[in-house]
Amino acid sequence: MLELLCVATALVVGLLMTRLMNHLHLPDVTAYLIAGVLLGPCCLGHFGLPGLGFNSFEMVSALQPISDVALGFIAFAIGSEFRLSHLKSTGGAAVVIGIVQAVFATVLVDVSLLVLHLFLGEKLPVPAVLTLGAIAAATAPAATLMVVRQYKAKGPLTDILLPVVALDDAVGLILFAVSFGAAQAMRTGAASLGTILAAPLLEIVLSVVLGAALGWCLTHVERWFHSNRNRVGLITGFIILAVALSMSSFSIAGVEVGFSSLLVCMMMGTVFCNMCAKSEDLMNRADKWSAPLLTLFFVLSGAELDLGILADAAVVAIGGVYILARSAGKYLGARLSSGITHREPEVRRYLGITLLPQAGVALGMSVQVGETMGEMGVMVRNVVLFGVLIYELVGPSLTKLALTAAGDIRPREGAGAQ
Repeated sequence: MLELLCVATALVVGLLMTRLMNHLHLPDVTAYLIAGVLLGPCCLGHFGLPGLGFNSFEMVSALQPISDVALGFIAFAIGSEFRLSHLKSTGGAAVVIGIVQAVFATVLVDVSLLVLHLFLGEKLPVPAVLTLGAIAAATAPAATLMVVRQYKAKGPLTDILLPVVALDDAVGLILFAVSFGAAQAMRTGAASLGTILAAPLLEIVLSVVLGAALGWCLTHVERWFHSNRNRVGLITGFIILAVALSMSSFSIAGVEVGFSSLLVCMMMGTVFCNMCAKSEDLMNRADKWSAPLLTLFFVLSGAELDLGILADAAVVAIGGVYILARSAGKYLGARLSSGITHREPEVRRYLGITLLPQAGVALGMSVQVGETMGEMGVMVRNVVLFGVLIYELVGPSLTKLALTAAGDIRPREGAGAQ
């Protein structure tokens, strides 16, 4: 009962917070995150009052299935942006921009932290530097998509932004595989780079295959139903199925392999939107149904942010350099690649700003690092948590400002957003 009371409180407080943030012209996703921080173990939850906040991070973790399913809906929606008719004009550019901006972020973080390593020495080891550089490539699709939906953004910047964000997960996994593999080899002196690289690469391939198969099945099963209500229910069931299957893992030739739920759901959405003639209308209906679930997702994300890491001066210092270097890498990489692909001036100026939010994928990578690199891994995870804290609270507002400046958010549409 306590968990249900916390879920109800989170949903109501999150929605009420949007009314307050609306007066400050901040996006709803920022309001949800702030509500989560206030309800989390570091604020109201610390007092231990039943139902008024989350008393511990374990209580937040117990509701992880809600976040997993919500992220599945977000990934499915982003996958639907890969319509073949649309990709004819943006597909090539999206691939180039997705790769270049991710590589730029990784390289700038690596270089900046290596300079910092010269001053801090073993407080910031080289393997930790390489690992943080790899994690820097990842961008959170959830906050970006929520801002686009809330303000009904439409235009050249939005057209290229969503495919780039969708590709970012795959690019980030590859860069993480290479850098983390090198870091492990340096740290232990015995790690097999080939073995370390095999698991992430297999994860990408198998996730794409599983997502495509589920998308094909969804398209054909959907034809058996004539009611939109039943069709939306079917889509919901397939998204939950995709998330559940993505939690499984198995061993291939001694290599432990799993799935990326983001990639699985994205690919399922891509196949479905290209094979089903009614997919656009069904997606719109599914989006409305999933709104409360997405509210809970962001409130829980805010509750997971540990404000205690702000007490560690070393984490704050390293995190500050990480944030500045990653932001510069995303912006410069997006600007350069947008110019190479001859995108509109608005895209060149503002795309990099919309790629700053960072959350789920980066946190997943940091957990893996924390479990395998001992004290060094704990430090890396805390730096990433600090970055997520800043990016998630500031990133949505910057995305809104960039889309507005580019003309993709028009005053009348933005003013009436709920």
